[in-house]
Amino acid sequence: MVKYIAKRLLISVLTIWAIATVCFFLLRLLPGNPFILKDPLHMKNAERMMAYYGLDRPLLEQYASYMWNLLHLDFGYSLTYIGRSVNDVIATYFPITAQLGLQALLVGIPLGMLLGVLSAVFRGGKLDYTCQITTILLTALPSFVLAALLQLLFCVKLKWFPASQWLSFKHTILPTFILSIGIISSHCRSMRTLMLEVGKQDYLKTAKAKGISKFRMVFFHQIRNAILPMITNLGMEIAGALMGSYIIEKAFSIPGLGSYFVTSITGLDYTMTLGLVVFQSVLVVFANFLVDLLYGVVDPRVRIQ
Repeated sequence: MVKYIAKRLLISVLTIWAIATVCFFLLRLLPGNPFILKDPLHMKNAERMMAYYGLDRPLLEQYASYMWNLLHLDFGYSLTYIGRSVNDVIATYFPITAQLGLQALLVGIPLGMLLGVLSAVFRGGKLDYTCQITTILLTALPSFVLAALLQLLFCVKLKWFPASQWLSFKHTILPTFILSIGIISSHCRSMRTLMLEVGKQDYLKTAKAKGISKFRMVFFHQIRNAILPMITNLGMEIAGALMGSYIIEKAFSIPGLGSYFVTSITGLDYTMTLGLVVFQSVLVVFANFLVDLLYGVVDPRVRIQ
């Protein structure tokens, strides 16, 4: 167990290093100057800012300096938000984005899996057709269109929820629901397909021949085996949800990390982009590490040696 964890941690560290290295050099290949982009008429000011942030030094020297700071968990200072560190931005706005993402996961995963199970159990019935049509329509509808429609209905017409800001739990209900719709749809379709595939296995036919009740066969045999393939994508889903959605945050004026990530790329804010990419890669690697450990709990055939 200790050897396995140590090996996984080593692979995780190497993965994060590789991502940081590739992103560092790819960002430097982007055309343009971040300071001339903001103030094209003052070339001398741009040159002074480049020297101040060390962007005029050789590329390998910049890379070595960045990696040294990264080892000390220092992502550097933003080139767009002068005087503000990337660490400060993450510490301030990540809890908001994480809360929104976790709420969406807590709503979307159980509800989507439940609808998928019911759709498979009552295959060909009204519930099955309703779930399939609804999930397809909701998936096809863009999130910004859905956000605008629900804001018009529940915020303007009915006045049940506030249309923007992030001040109380009531402000989180509508964006959480919209963000969870995609999760519900994907899990419903996946769970239905997996349940139907597992239902064709010989061991379930044997269990049915032995007289096991349908409830026990579904909940103690079929669901447990159908859920295993879905665990594989769980790590990416958790990491993606924790990093937020720019569209939803923009639509509801939520002060999350999504807007910073987009503006940092368009504004050639190297340090902000790199910091957020590395931070997200840490979340992905850690979530996948937990998923690997979870396999041994869910499936007794998988054991960590």
